[in-house]
Amino acid sequence: MQTKPFRIGTRGSPLALAQAHEARDRLMAAHGLPAEMFEIVALTTKGDRIADRALAEIGGKGLFTEELEEKLTSGELDFAVHSAKDMATKLPEGLALTAYLPREDIRDSVIGRTAPKLIELPHGATVGSASLRRQALIRRLRPDINVITFRGSVQTRLRKLEEGQADATLLAVAGLKRLGKVDVITDILDPDAFPPAPAQGAIGIESRIGDDRMNNLLAAINDAPTFDTVSCERGFLAALDGSCRTPIAGYAVCEGDHIRFFGMILTPDGQQVHTTTIEGHRRDAAALGTNAGQAIRTEAGSTFFEDWT
Repeated sequence: MQTKPFRIGTRGSPLALAQAHEARDRLMAAHGLPAEMFEIVALTTKGDRIADRALAEIGGKGLFTEELEEKLTSGELDFAVHSAKDMATKLPEGLALTAYLPREDIRDSVIGRTAPKLIELPHGATVGSASLRRQALIRRLRPDINVITFRGSVQTRLRKLEEGQADATLLAVAGLKRLGKVDVITDILDPDAFPPAPAQGAIGIESRIGDDRMNNLLAAINDAPTFDTVSCERGFLAALDGSCRTPIAGYAVCEGDHIRFFGMILTPDGQQVHTTTIEGHRRDAAALGTNAGQAIRTEAGSTFFEDWT
């Protein structure tokens, strides 16, 4: 019987801590355990420390997970809780995304200071975003808009907006819901026209492969539809070698045993776009995503990627 607390690794931002507490609360309910059986260990990652440059310039998504994964591998943590969209497609040897919590809203929201909708912003307006996907989609919709890099926590980006550094910014609806800040939203974007990042809105739990005791504990809170949709989306990313260096969008939807996936790749200026759709049985979710990624790569051709990957 476990006598010492389970150690849950997380980043230290308010959103990351909210996600870690949600995972803890679900484990408490599933196993009838008291709060004192869980210790939340907050770490500052390289991605948190370097907030003045775009992720593509300093190494991509792994910057938000490296320190957590090192302590998970060493046994200092029992498992780690992540925003699934921050996870690299290739995880360190011996680690896996074992479980996902029920997925939140996948959509992006607009927080407009001078107009509520992107389409209504004045000509030449400035929009802040750290995401290459969002930047490319904004430029596709409004080539006249000046897009600047906005990094930092949700609170930091909202503060920058209030200070007048931009006319609008875009944030995931899921994160604002988890922080109780949906009141700042001025518009929500249609995912068919403005598709989200793969795995957006999903909380993933990473653990050691072969740690049966821990993985059995986590299995009780795994949400199967989220596991399948995110597996499909991460398959798509992996086939494209997706990282923070590439504007890639896509999402999957489960309907019974069936899964549908829509994917998109763009050039950073948003002017060249390729899309793909695929569907099949949920048991093949990851393979379907991989097939979609391979198909869109073939359609786009090697020259599509040469100038910007």
